[in-house]
Amino acid sequence: MATPASSVVHCELTVLMPCLNEAETITTCVRKARDFLNRTGIEGEVLVADNGSVDGSMDLALAAGARVVRIPDKGYGNALIGGIHAARGRFVIMADADDSYDFSALDAFVESLRSGNMMVIGNRFRGGIRSGAMPLLHRYVGNPLLSFAGRLLFSSGIGDFHCGLRGVDRAAALQLGLQAPGMEFASEMIVKATLSGWRIAEVPTVLSAAGRSRAPHLRSWQDGWRHLRFLLMMSPRWLMLYPGAFLIAIGVLGQIVIARGPILIAGVGFDIHTMLYAGGAVILGIQLVLFSILARTIGVLKNVLPMSPSLARLLKAFTLERGILLGLILGISGLGLAGYSVMSWAQTRLAALNPAIVMRVAIPSVTLMLAGAEVVFSSFLLKFIDVRPPDTSDS
Repeated sequence: MATPASSVVHCELTVLMPCLNEAETITTCVRKARDFLNRTGIEGEVLVADNGSVDGSMDLALAAGARVVRIPDKGYGNALIGGIHAARGRFVIMADADDSYDFSALDAFVESLRSGNMMVIGNRFRGGIRSGAMPLLHRYVGNPLLSFAGRLLFSSGIGDFHCGLRGVDRAAALQLGLQAPGMEFASEMIVKATLSGWRIAEVPTVLSAAGRSRAPHLRSWQDGWRHLRFLLMMSPRWLMLYPGAFLIAIGVLGQIVIARGPILIAGVGFDIHTMLYAGGAVILGIQLVLFSILARTIGVLKNVLPMSPSLARLLKAFTLERGILLGLILGISGLGLAGYSVMSWAQTRLAALNPAIVMRVAIPSVTLMLAGAEVVFSSFLLKFIDVRPPDTSDS
């Protein structure tokens, strides 16, 4: 568990280092941070959040002038969350304790935080990546792709989502509800800060090769997937809403176009088999749209996502009663088409019908009935997890 947070500010700056068996470099890092505080005259502390080191790292950190807190819950994110809670500074600047970042040159980070930015992120691609500091796969594929995904999904202007050197306003950071235990914590900080409307700045940062001889804790594929998974889960719009809306649009269009008869496009024929797949696209699309609303609402309930103005308006408009009404309209429309099919069948004295004709009515009929049922039951589910503001009427 994280160390209980104190609301009392004892100094201006905490330089925070997560640590797990960094005996080769922890002394150098702590001394550089102490030298920075002495050179600039900033009232501050160096805090090492130890995550279970067994190589003497804690003793070395203490001897070099750091304060050490033990974080029993394993993981990069857990170490930093515990460290932020235990910090005594108004601002917290954090970086790995492997000497890959220069703790003696934090001036731009402090100045940016003092100017009113609530978060400052280093940008290694603008500052420079020295030889051997980053594997080629990370430099040219992993980091650029994940950073692009973060910018796309959250309309963020951050160029380097995963730079380990970053600073925050501690009081504001404690309000973000940070909880990612592993390496995806780096993405969580930026995503939640962006969704909360924070002022975020970037500082060009030099990345050097780590000073330790052991293998890094980072696992390329597993941690990369954890980052991508987190980004997708935090963006129900891109994961479900937009794909769902697209499937509904092409599904409805396909059914309308083929309703009167087969069509031929560039020598390719589209008939009732295409219409059936279009119906499936509509049903899946409606499910995705409804899932996105439910996921967004659950995110608010769990304090993972903030309540946005658009979600508040939607929840105010989409009440249980209106959802039931919409579902009934869709379902009854489908039943009407089914009734028309039965009447047409009765006129033939229940003889076998031409599938090419009857399916043009049956497929939209089933699509509408299923869509109606989905809307009705999703409306009840949404009511179960109601997170609307207290002044919102249920009517």
